[in-house]
Formats: sequence, C-alpha cells, structure tokens
Amino acid sequence: MKEKIKILIVEDEPLVAEDIAGHLSSMDFTVTGIAYDGEQALEMLKANLPDAVLLDITLGTDIDGIAVAHEINSKYAIPFVFLTSHSDRGTIERVKETRPAGYLLKPFDENDLLTSLEIALFNHMNNRPRGTELTIENINQHVPNALSEREFEILNLLRQGKTNKEISESVFLSVNTIKTHLVRIYDKLDVKNRTEVMFKLNKLLSR
Repeated sequence: MKEKIKILIVEDEPLVAEDIAGHLSSMDFTVTGIAYDGEQALEMLKANLPDAVLLDITLGTDIDGIAVAHEINSKYAIPFVFLTSHSDRGTIERVKETRPAGYLLKPFDENDLLTSLEIALFNHMNNRPRGTELTIENINQHVPNALSEREFEILNLLRQGKTNKEISESVFLSVNTIKTHLVRIYDKLDVKNRTEVMFKLNKLLSR
C-alpha cells in the first residue's frame, strides 16, 4: 500500500481546522492530528512527526504559530506553511525570521492549499543534501516493474524541478509524450504526483 504524505494541522478555529482536514483527506494526504494551540502542537510534533505542518499564526495562547515555527526549525527538519488572516508588516517581519516554506492568506480554496503544500514539500525534498547517488539500478531493485532508460532520464529531469515543457525540450519529445511517460513512471513508483515522487526517491536512497 502506498504511504501517504502526513500533515499536522495547527489551527485554533475547530470549523476551519476540520474543513482543512477534509480538503487534505480528499487530496490523498494523511492528517496526523489537529492541534488547537501551540502547546498541543509541540506535543503532537514530538509524539508523531509529520512530513509537513500547516500552521496558523494566532493561536490564542502565549505559544503562537511563530513560536511553534521556531521550535520546528530548532528540532525537526520538516517544512511548514503559515495559514493566517494577517498580512501586516509587523507580522510579515516576524514570519520572515522563521523561513517558512509558504504563507497562505485566509480565506483560501482547495487549489491554493494544494499548490502551497506541494511547492513546500517539493522544495524541501529537492533541497535536502544528496546521499546515495540516484541510479537506475538502485531504483529498479526496489520497484516491481523496472524503469526504462528513457523513463529514468525523465525522472532525473523531474527531480531537478523541470516542467513538462522543459523536459520535452531536453529529451526532444513532445509534451504529450512526456505526460505519457510520467503516467508510467508514477505507476511504477506507486505515486500520484511530483511531490510523492520526491518522497519515494528520498526513501529509496536512504535505505
């Protein structure tokens, strides 16, 4: 069974939190928990580390979202995206110090949420230090259906953050042909999108 990407929601408004959780579940993420204040968020991070955090700034307690963000940076190597209705200069300056992977203003829709999360996760995985060299041999020994040389070439370009158009120009194939190859690659790796590709490859290379 494919391992889903795990997200912790930190949001002090229960209705908003449940709405976000519903969106994430429909997009095939796993919600590891919902924290309604900063203290609860820190406890949940310690008990069950997620792959990323959606983090409200104002939590109604002394430990606000920015304090939680500093703790994440100090102890955990995971990305976080701020969810907030505040865009004043003072808040922005405090947020910048935490180096968030994203900043999403309320109200937002499902597409905004998905885009912010995918960019945050993709950039985080792509910027991690490289460990084992990615070769077709060390991928194919972990997947039931082997990648072809062409598929591996396209996978490498995808890993570099290339768009479908940029990949097509690099390998002299049409965009439609690239999309067909990507469908096959996703199927062989048992993933659904580029973000899950990055997670899959990092797990394979860490073995």
